[in-house]
Amino acid sequence: MSPAGRRRSSSDAMRRTVGLPSPVNMAAPRSFALWGYCDRGWSRLMPGCRLPGFRSCWPGYPLGVRLLSQEKRGTETHFGFETVSEEEKGGKVYQVFESVAKKYDVMNDMMSLGIHRIWKDLLLWKMRPFPGTQLLDVAGGTGDIAFRFLNYVQAQYRGKQKRQLRAQQNLSWEEIAQKYQNEEDSLGGSHVMVCDINKEMLKIGKQKASAQGYKAGLAWVLGDAEELPFDEDKFDVYTIAFGIRNVTHIDRALQEAHRVLKPGGRFLCLEFSQVNNPLVSRLYDLYSFQVIPVLGEVIAGDWKSYQYLVESIRQFPPQEEFKEMIEDAGFQKVTYESLTSGIVAIHSGFKL
Repeated sequence: MSPAGRRRSSSDAMRRTVGLPSPVNMAAPRSFALWGYCDRGWSRLMPGCRLPGFRSCWPGYPLGVRLLSQEKRGTETHFGFETVSEEEKGGKVYQVFESVAKKYDVMNDMMSLGIHRIWKDLLLWKMRPFPGTQLLDVAGGTGDIAFRFLNYVQAQYRGKQKRQLRAQQNLSWEEIAQKYQNEEDSLGGSHVMVCDINKEMLKIGKQKASAQGYKAGLAWVLGDAEELPFDEDKFDVYTIAFGIRNVTHIDRALQEAHRVLKPGGRFLCLEFSQVNNPLVSRLYDLYSFQVIPVLGEVIAGDWKSYQYLVESIRQFPPQEEFKEMIEDAGFQKVTYESLTSGIVAIHSGFKL
């Protein structure tokens, strides 16, 4: 999660995204939801329309999106330090994030002392998007990466626009003002699609977007990282921040990332990793297991969810192992950078 550890679930968890999550065996959803901005705020788009870039391999269903597999898997996996079935993990992860959604941002700041903001800024600095970039932010429900992306490309575009205006001495005041007032134009054609499997996280993200004035170049979709509802070769950049460790099948999520990226597209993952300093590791473990669950109980009234988030960090593969997983999914030129003594790492790869 952003430092509380932001995770997304698996295709199994998608079974629980219609209505309130309940114990396992909930029926699989028959569609995904897409929100766009209109004059009255964020609203769900009408079903049945064919949107460019969305998969159409299941005609007859809303938005033409394929159904998630209803096959039951009996394989065991981990939920923190607990061993559960793959089918059960999806529901448990969903419930964790439904529980923490309202206090998500507050807890991130409390647990990381605000450092998660710097980590996310570094992710954008590493991405260096340009006007016109098409971004898919997976497990990005509360909008932290999306809003930073929009700010970054808008600043880039405004800088370019100012340089062009200075070179055009004969423009009238009205022409100059019109250029600055066009919000869509201020992004230079850039767009970010926020995809998350949890409705509550998306709800918080849309509320933040409305409150902070983010409208243009932004859309929200309820979808599964393991079965993304988008066509092949659709996006320039794929990001996932503090989310991939909660996916049941990380290999499938990575393969989907590779599929939806355009040739030359970039994969970027910000995730908790393995601390490389023994002293820092001991202090980090003490803080994680003795302090974070207590903060979760005091601030969010939820000890168990934050205990899981701490445990899930320890189950995630270290930097080199995750690098190999990214390469196995087909990415090339895979690198990583450890931050804050390895507490988190940014992995990067390209679809070439």
